[in-house]
Amino acid sequence: MDIQDQLNEVFVALQTKRALVHHITNYVTVNDCANVVLAIGASPIMADEIDEVAEMVGICDALVLNIGTANERTLASMVEAGKAANAKGIPVVLDPVGVGATSFRKKSVAELMNTISFSIIRGNMAEIKTIAGLESKSAGVDSLEEESDGAIIASHLAKKLGCVIAITGKTDIVADAKECYILENGDVALTNVTGTGCMTTSLIGSFLGASKKALPSAIAGILTMSISGEIADKSKGMGTFHTALIDRISEMNYMTLIEKAKISLYK
Repeated sequence: MDIQDQLNEVFVALQTKRALVHHITNYVTVNDCANVVLAIGASPIMADEIDEVAEMVGICDALVLNIGTANERTLASMVEAGKAANAKGIPVVLDPVGVGATSFRKKSVAELMNTISFSIIRGNMAEIKTIAGLESKSAGVDSLEEESDGAIIASHLAKKLGCVIAITGKTDIVADAKECYILENGDVALTNVTGTGCMTTSLIGSFLGASKKALPSAIAGILTMSISGEIADKSKGMGTFHTALIDRISEMNYMTLIEKAKISLYK
Protein backbone atom coordinates (compact mmCIF):
# COMPACT_ATOMS: atom_id res chain seq x y z
CA MET A 1 0.00 0.00 0.00
CA ASP A 2 1.50 3.37 -0.98
CA ILE A 3 1.77 6.26 1.45
CA GLN A 4 -1.23 8.14 0.02
CA ASP A 5 -3.46 5.15 0.66
CA GLN A 6 -2.05 4.84 4.17
CA LEU A 7 -2.76 8.51 4.85
CA ASN A 8 -6.30 8.08 3.60
CA GLU A 9 -6.68 5.15 6.00
CA VAL A 10 -5.71 7.16 9.06
CA PHE A 11 -8.08 10.00 8.14
CA VAL A 12 -10.92 7.53 7.63
CA ALA A 13 -10.07 5.89 10.97
CA LEU A 14 -10.25 9.23 12.77
CA GLN A 15 -13.59 10.02 11.14
CA THR A 16 -14.90 6.60 12.16
CA LYS A 17 -13.54 6.53 15.72
CA ARG A 18 -13.31 9.57 17.98
CA ALA A 19 -10.04 8.57 19.60
CA LEU A 20 -9.55 9.36 23.28
CA VAL A 21 -5.99 10.59 23.80
CA HIS A 22 -4.48 10.70 27.29
CA HIS A 23 -1.76 13.31 27.80
CA ILE A 24 0.80 13.85 30.51
CA THR A 25 2.21 16.95 28.99
CA ASN A 26 3.68 20.42 29.09
CA TYR A 27 1.67 22.87 31.20
CA VAL A 28 2.80 25.77 28.99
CA THR A 29 0.99 24.29 25.98
CA VAL A 30 -1.58 21.92 27.51
CA ASN A 31 -4.59 24.02 26.47
CA ASP A 32 -3.44 24.30 22.87
CA CYS A 33 -2.73 20.58 22.76
CA ALA A 34 -6.26 19.84 23.98
CA ASN A 35 -7.71 22.25 21.42
CA VAL A 36 -5.92 20.76 18.42
CA VAL A 37 -6.98 17.24 19.46
CA LEU A 38 -10.57 18.45 19.49
CA ALA A 39 -10.05 20.34 16.22
CA ILE A 40 -8.86 17.26 14.33
CA GLY A 41 -11.78 15.19 15.64
CA ALA A 42 -10.40 13.32 18.65
CA SER A 43 -10.92 13.83 22.41
CA PRO A 44 -8.23 14.86 24.93
CA ILE A 45 -7.68 13.86 28.55
CA MET A 46 -5.02 15.74 30.51
CA ALA A 47 -4.45 13.76 33.73
CA ASP A 48 -1.15 13.42 35.61
CA GLU A 49 -2.10 12.24 39.12
CA ILE A 50 -0.17 9.03 39.71
CA ASP A 51 -3.06 7.43 41.60
CA GLU A 52 -5.29 7.55 38.52
CA VAL A 53 -3.07 7.50 35.43
CA ALA A 54 -3.03 3.72 34.97
CA GLU A 55 -6.81 3.55 35.23
CA MET A 56 -7.21 6.60 32.99
CA VAL A 57 -4.95 5.35 30.22
CA GLY A 58 -6.80 2.05 30.30
CA ILE A 59 -9.92 3.70 28.88
CA CYS A 60 -8.02 5.65 26.21
CA ASP A 61 -6.83 4.89 22.68
CA ALA A 62 -3.36 6.49 22.84
CA LEU A 63 -0.98 8.05 25.36
CA VAL A 64 1.15 11.15 24.72
CA LEU A 65 4.09 11.86 27.04
CA ASN A 66 5.75 15.29 26.81
CA ILE A 67 8.64 16.25 29.12
CA GLY A 68 8.52 20.00 28.43
CA THR A 69 7.75 20.87 32.06
CA ALA A 70 8.35 17.48 33.66
CA ASN A 71 9.28 17.12 37.32
CA GLU A 72 9.84 14.13 39.59
CA ARG A 73 6.10 13.83 40.31
CA THR A 74 4.97 13.91 36.69
CA LEU A 75 7.86 11.70 35.60
CA ALA A 76 6.67 8.99 38.00
CA SER A 77 3.17 9.38 36.56
CA MET A 78 4.55 9.03 33.02
CA VAL A 79 6.28 5.78 33.93
CA GLU A 80 3.13 4.43 35.56
CA ALA A 81 0.93 5.43 32.63
CA GLY A 82 3.37 4.11 30.04
CA LYS A 83 3.64 0.72 31.69
CA ALA A 84 -0.16 0.47 31.87
CA ALA A 85 -0.48 1.45 28.22
CA ASN A 86 2.08 -1.15 27.13
CA ALA A 87 0.31 -3.83 29.15
CA LYS A 88 -2.98 -3.08 27.37
CA GLY A 89 -1.51 -2.63 23.88
CA ILE A 90 -2.26 1.11 23.82
CA PRO A 91 0.23 3.03 21.63
CA VAL A 92 2.48 5.62 23.28
CA VAL A 93 4.06 8.74 21.75
CA LEU A 94 7.08 10.51 23.30
CA ASP A 95 7.93 14.19 22.87
CA PRO A 96 11.41 14.61 24.46
CA VAL A 97 11.29 18.41 24.72
CA GLY A 98 14.73 19.91 25.31
CA VAL A 99 16.19 16.52 26.26
CA GLY A 100 19.75 17.73 25.70
CA ALA A 101 19.37 20.93 27.73
CA THR A 102 19.87 19.51 31.25
CA SER A 103 20.99 16.35 33.00
CA PHE A 104 17.50 15.96 34.54
CA ARG A 105 15.89 15.84 31.11
CA LYS A 106 18.45 13.33 29.82
CA LYS A 107 17.90 11.15 32.90
CA SER A 108 14.14 11.43 32.56
CA VAL A 109 14.06 10.39 28.91
CA ALA A 110 16.48 7.54 29.59
CA GLU A 111 14.18 6.26 32.34
CA LEU A 112 11.13 6.53 30.10
CA MET A 113 12.84 4.71 27.24
CA ASN A 114 14.14 1.99 29.55
CA THR A 115 10.69 1.26 30.98
CA ILE A 116 8.22 2.04 28.17
CA SER A 117 7.86 0.79 24.60
CA PHE A 118 7.08 3.73 22.30
CA SER A 119 5.29 3.62 18.95
CA ILE A 120 6.51 7.08 17.87
CA ILE A 121 9.14 9.51 19.11
CA ARG A 122 8.83 13.05 17.75
CA GLY A 123 11.38 15.77 18.35
CA ASN A 124 13.52 18.41 16.70
CA MET A 125 16.92 17.56 15.28
CA ALA A 126 18.85 18.33 18.46
CA GLU A 127 16.48 16.22 20.56
CA ILE A 128 16.65 13.22 18.25
CA LYS A 129 20.44 13.44 17.99
CA THR A 130 20.67 13.47 21.78
CA ILE A 131 18.50 10.34 21.99
CA ALA A 132 20.71 8.75 19.34
CA GLY A 133 23.78 9.44 21.49
CA LEU A 134 25.18 12.07 19.13
CA GLU A 135 26.48 15.53 19.96
CA SER A 136 23.88 18.23 19.38
CA LYS A 137 23.48 21.98 19.62
CA SER A 138 20.42 23.65 21.10
CA ALA A 139 19.26 26.86 22.75
CA GLY A 140 16.98 25.73 25.54
CA VAL A 141 14.33 23.62 23.84
CA ASP A 142 15.11 24.95 20.34
CA SER A 143 17.40 23.13 17.94
CA LEU A 144 20.43 24.81 16.39
CA GLU A 145 21.23 21.74 14.31
CA GLU A 146 21.52 21.43 10.55
CA GLU A 147 19.14 18.79 9.17
CA SER A 148 21.21 17.47 6.26
CA ASP A 149 21.92 14.13 7.93
CA GLY A 150 18.46 13.79 9.45
CA ALA A 151 17.18 11.02 7.21
CA ILE A 152 20.14 8.77 8.00
CA ILE A 153 19.88 9.44 11.74
CA ALA A 154 16.11 8.89 11.78
CA SER A 155 16.36 5.65 9.80
CA HIS A 156 19.14 4.19 11.94
CA LEU A 157 17.40 5.16 15.20
CA ALA A 158 14.07 3.75 14.00
CA LYS A 159 15.74 0.41 13.34
CA LYS A 160 17.58 0.47 16.66
CA LEU A 161 14.53 1.34 18.77
CA GLY A 162 11.89 -0.47 16.73
CA CYS A 163 9.60 2.55 16.51
CA VAL A 164 8.82 5.46 14.20
CA ILE A 165 11.16 8.44 14.51
CA ALA A 166 9.83 11.85 13.45
CA ILE A 167 12.13 14.87 13.20
CA THR A 168 10.42 18.23 12.75
CA GLY A 169 12.11 21.39 11.57
CA LYS A 170 12.52 23.36 8.35
CA THR A 171 12.32 19.97 6.64
CA ASP A 172 10.44 17.18 8.41
CA ILE A 173 11.59 13.56 8.39
CA VAL A 174 9.60 10.45 9.33
CA ALA A 175 11.16 6.99 9.35
CA ASP A 176 10.38 3.47 10.43
CA ALA A 177 12.63 0.42 10.10
CA LYS A 178 11.87 0.11 6.37
CA GLU A 179 11.09 3.53 4.89
CA CYS A 180 11.95 7.19 5.38
CA TYR A 181 9.88 10.12 4.11
CA ILE A 182 10.87 13.74 3.62
CA LEU A 183 8.15 16.37 4.19
CA GLU A 184 8.71 19.91 2.95
CA ASN A 185 5.61 21.85 3.96
CA GLY A 186 5.36 24.51 6.66
CA ASP A 187 5.70 28.23 7.29
CA VAL A 188 8.18 30.25 9.35
CA ALA A 189 5.22 31.72 11.26
CA LEU A 190 4.88 28.38 13.07
CA THR A 191 8.15 29.14 14.88
CA ASN A 192 6.61 32.30 16.35
CA VAL A 193 3.78 30.50 18.16
CA THR A 194 4.56 28.69 21.40
CA GLY A 195 3.98 24.96 21.35
CA THR A 196 3.48 24.06 17.70
CA GLY A 197 5.79 21.10 18.23
CA CYS A 198 3.78 19.95 21.25
CA MET A 199 0.56 20.41 19.28
CA THR A 200 2.01 18.37 16.42
CA THR A 201 2.71 15.52 18.81
CA SER A 202 -0.89 15.68 20.03
CA LEU A 203 -2.13 15.52 16.43
CA ILE A 204 0.07 12.48 15.85
CA GLY A 205 -1.41 10.87 18.96
CA SER A 206 -4.92 11.54 17.66
CA PHE A 207 -4.32 9.77 14.35
CA LEU A 208 -2.47 6.96 16.10
CA GLY A 209 -5.23 6.40 18.63
CA ALA A 210 -7.79 5.97 15.88
CA SER A 211 -5.73 3.93 13.41
CA LYS A 212 -2.94 2.21 15.42
CA LYS A 213 -0.73 2.79 12.33
CA ALA A 214 2.43 4.56 13.45
CA LEU A 215 4.15 5.68 10.22
CA PRO A 216 1.16 7.30 8.46
CA SER A 217 -0.10 8.74 11.78
CA ALA A 218 3.21 10.56 12.29
CA ILE A 219 3.15 11.86 8.71
CA ALA A 220 -0.52 12.89 8.92
CA GLY A 221 0.00 14.74 12.20
CA ILE A 222 3.03 16.64 10.93
CA LEU A 223 1.45 17.54 7.59
CA THR A 224 -1.76 18.66 9.28
CA MET A 225 0.22 21.19 11.32
CA SER A 226 2.58 22.32 8.56
CA ILE A 227 -0.09 22.72 5.87
CA SER A 228 -2.45 24.45 8.30
CA GLY A 229 0.41 26.85 9.05
CA GLU A 230 0.83 27.56 5.35
CA ILE A 231 -2.83 28.41 4.74
CA ALA A 232 -3.70 30.17 8.03
CA ASP A 233 -4.06 33.96 7.83
CA LYS A 234 -0.82 35.68 8.87
CA SER A 235 -1.73 39.19 7.76
CA LYS A 236 -3.07 40.40 11.12
CA GLY A 237 -0.28 39.26 13.43
CA MET A 238 0.63 36.22 15.45
CA GLY A 239 -2.37 36.32 17.80
CA THR A 240 -4.77 36.07 14.88
CA PHE A 241 -2.53 33.48 13.23
CA HIS A 242 -2.70 31.33 16.37
CA THR A 243 -6.49 31.27 16.20
CA ALA A 244 -6.49 30.80 12.43
CA LEU A 245 -4.09 27.88 12.81
CA ILE A 246 -6.56 25.95 14.96
CA ASP A 247 -9.35 26.89 12.55
CA ARG A 248 -7.41 25.42 9.64
CA ILE A 249 -6.61 22.26 11.62
CA SER A 250 -10.34 21.85 12.28
CA GLU A 251 -10.96 21.98 8.53
CA MET A 252 -8.14 19.63 7.51
CA ASN A 253 -9.12 16.54 5.53
CA TYR A 254 -7.42 13.96 3.38
CA MET A 255 -8.08 15.74 0.07
CA THR A 256 -6.62 19.04 1.27
CA LEU A 257 -3.62 17.31 2.77
CA ILE A 258 -2.82 15.29 -0.36
CA GLU A 259 -3.37 18.28 -2.65
CA LYS A 260 -0.84 20.39 -0.75
CA ALA A 261 1.57 17.80 0.65
CA LYS A 262 5.19 17.95 -0.47
CA ILE A 263 6.28 14.42 0.39
CA SER A 264 8.96 12.18 -1.03
CA LEU A 265 10.50 8.83 -0.23
CA TYR A 266 14.14 9.08 0.86
CA LYS A 267 16.42 6.80 -1.14
